[in-house]
Amino acid sequence: METFTLTRREMAVILLSMQGKVSTTPLSILQEAWKKNHQADVAHGHSLTAFLSTELTPVLEKMMKHDRVEGFSLQEIVSLGNQIEYTHMSITSMQNWVKRDFKEFLGSPKVGKKYSIDQAAMLFIIDDLKNCLDFESIRKLFEIVFRNPDTESDDLLTPVELYAAYSRLFEEMDANHDQIMDVRGHGTANRSYDTLTELAIRQKAEEYTHGLTHLTPQQQEAVRNMLFIAMVSVRNAYFHALARRYLHAALFLHTLN
Repeated sequence: METFTLTRREMAVILLSMQGKVSTTPLSILQEAWKKNHQADVAHGHSLTAFLSTELTPVLEKMMKHDRVEGFSLQEIVSLGNQIEYTHMSITSMQNWVKRDFKEFLGSPKVGKKYSIDQAAMLFIIDDLKNCLDFESIRKLFEIVFRNPDTESDDLLTPVELYAAYSRLFEEMDANHDQIMDVRGHGTANRSYDTLTELAIRQKAEEYTHGLTHLTPQQQEAVRNMLFIAMVSVRNAYFHALARRYLHAALFLHTLN
């Protein structure tokens, strides 16, 4: 069975949809995501066969049936997170994050016995940032952006807003979806790809933060730095996933006769 895969931007729009912040329904987002990955099947009238070979997890089925979902169990968040491309989440890791590593920021389930949409987004953010940073560094960043863990009213951005922001900005910088950021000027004198990439990411983050007029210049700078780090972390997620694939191939094929 084929795995139903979503980009981070698609996942972010789904989270916004479930909060009622966009008019698009989760079902329509899933439909567009599936069509994008099966253009040939749709064009040749093979939609049914292709869809029947696509694995639907219970949490995706839940979102197909309901426009609004208030919260998820931890297992559902793990399942949902594993639909995101180049992502590998485990229930054990998330239990550790909730109960120990990021307890002060995640807290207890906020929707009865389930975790809120913002709590789910924060778990996705942690999973992305760990591609570049240790947990102590992530906590320091959270203290800057989310500030007092006991109240959400002082957040510079909500977790869903932050996740949606860096997901959109990253995909805008990778229009052809090859996991190589599109930068201009590569090959010109004294301008390496690394330098150009850094400048392009920073410019993209600055363009976004300039629109946050309710924040002070210092707060805008803090958000810009967070967006920069998050976009680099998303890029690293691809290489980590690629390395895992080759590791598994090496281990499996090593003694294969």
